[in-house]
Amino acid sequence: MPNDIPAAATTAATPTVSIAFGGGGARGLAHIHVIEVLDELGIRPQLIAGASIGALMGAAMAAGLSGREIREHTLASVGQPTEALSRIWGLRPATLSDIWASGLRVSQFNLERILRAFLHGDIPDRFEELRIPLKVVTSDFYQQCEHICESGALYPALAASAALPAVFLPVRIDGHVLIDGGLWNPVPFDHLEGTADITIGVDVVGRPTGDDGQIPNSVDSLYGASQLTMRSMIALKLKQGAPDIFLRPEVGRFRVLDFLRAREILDHTAGVREELKRALDEQFERHARAKG
Repeated sequence: MPNDIPAAATTAATPTVSIAFGGGGARGLAHIHVIEVLDELGIRPQLIAGASIGALMGAAMAAGLSGREIREHTLASVGQPTEALSRIWGLRPATLSDIWASGLRVSQFNLERILRAFLHGDIPDRFEELRIPLKVVTSDFYQQCEHICESGALYPALAASAALPAVFLPVRIDGHVLIDGGLWNPVPFDHLEGTADITIGVDVVGRPTGDDGQIPNSVDSLYGASQLTMRSMIALKLKQGAPDIFLRPEVGRFRVLDFLRAREILDHTAGVREELKRALDEQFERHARAKG
């Protein structure tokens, strides 16, 4: 781990922790607060599971980046509109014939190339090079099931997990056609079972934007409908077996593609930091009493 992060606090006497970062597009920038708190407490997860934006944040943490480094890189790359647009422009189709062939649209851009342009350069090419085990959740389009990536090439797996339908094309890996992992498992805390003393799930699905009673436009209706579906899935999973700590940062006012509002998202969701610290204190006390 980087020198400015305390040595991992997990010892034989200290409870271990595993964490699941959920999907939610730009709302998932709130995960940075969670990573920073774990850094402050010297906690290095036993396992990280992530879906969509949660997989991207999880990969950064698993690569050994500190929350502070992730924050600084995020604000530098997507928090400044001029820089973000410059990076996107650099990924444009090479020739006019490429544009004419299928029309200029976001899905024309290779999502893996986009991730390489925006993610921190210290994130390695393969799962095996990560410092913390990582499970990347994707959805198998034709098999209609969850597909977990945890070995081999990392960036195609991240691209698949973040392949939001109608925005990015699906990704093919080992014969599987894969799309956004959040559509099947929005907060994959079920993959943490038995891996640590304390499990944490972070839900950034949010709720539809707008005031109650306001008729949403077609785009907001589409994204809002997916939120409703994911919220129902999460509710069912929580009934079947909740993690020890379940967090829901206040992300409701932000849309799934509001990445240019990165600084505002981080400012608005800072309250999750104290919530996590309190919850961890309670869990540590509970484990201490159990051992005493």
